[in-house]
Amino acid sequence: MKAFPDSARDIFANAYPETPARLTHGLVDHPLLALPALVELAASLPDKDVEYNPGKLPIGIAPEDIPSPRLGIVETIRSIEENGSWMVLKLVEQHPAYRELLESALAELKPLVTPKTGEMLTLQGFIFISSPDAVTPFHFDPEHNILLQIRGEKTMTVFPATDEDIVSPLAHEGFHLGQHHRNLVWDDSFAAKATSFLLKPGEAIHMPVKAPHWVKNGPQVSISLSVTWRSTWSYEEADARAFNHLLRKFGVSPASPKRLPRHNRAKSVAYRALRRLGLAG
Repeated sequence: MKAFPDSARDIFANAYPETPARLTHGLVDHPLLALPALVELAASLPDKDVEYNPGKLPIGIAPEDIPSPRLGIVETIRSIEENGSWMVLKLVEQHPAYRELLESALAELKPLVTPKTGEMLTLQGFIFISSPDAVTPFHFDPEHNILLQIRGEKTMTVFPATDEDIVSPLAHEGFHLGQHHRNLVWDDSFAAKATSFLLKPGEAIHMPVKAPHWVKNGPQVSISLSVTWRSTWSYEEADARAFNHLLRKFGVSPASPKRLPRHNRAKSVAYRALRRLGLAG
């Protein structure tokens, strides 16, 4: 079963790595992505790799303010139509069948990715199962990502990854040092900078590294698959952010890491050297 038709690969080739873009895919009817299979997958994963939250949340919310879920993992999936929740099954490649699905899908994109950002590193998959009208709050992610809509509809509202009025350098640095949750502070003024993508089954979106976004599900249960990977650039950007944090301790106001196709190798090498010496967290 082919994940991405040639037309989608052409669009992806033009958009990758820095432009959000709508794609199509062929995994809507894949048996591993049907709800009964996902119940079994959720039961097999370690508890730490299943996150579930109430779905009636504001766009911006601090992690400590998110209410605790009322139901267990399996019960949440089985009653997802009426329980008002959203959940994510993380690192699904731990299961051999899902690892094969992930690797097969990304192998179709490898010839397009490698010339631009090098080897596809740290392949990971995430499956989102959400109640009608559930909201995933404003956040960003460190991976190159394609989200494939399998069932239901959702609207992805995406913001420029380079806009430091939306996400400050300090928030970036804190995230990579484990001091800042993926959720971001929301301001209504950001809305004017957004691009929204309505995704229906068989559609997908390419999401650049750390492009802020929030998600609103449609009136039916939603199932989505995120296929993600890292690159040398994404790891160097993370190291450069951490190095900038160290520079601030000495009163320096460092320049933010550069976006692709430029690199952040010097700061990355410096931070890794300091970390090996035990001089960096």
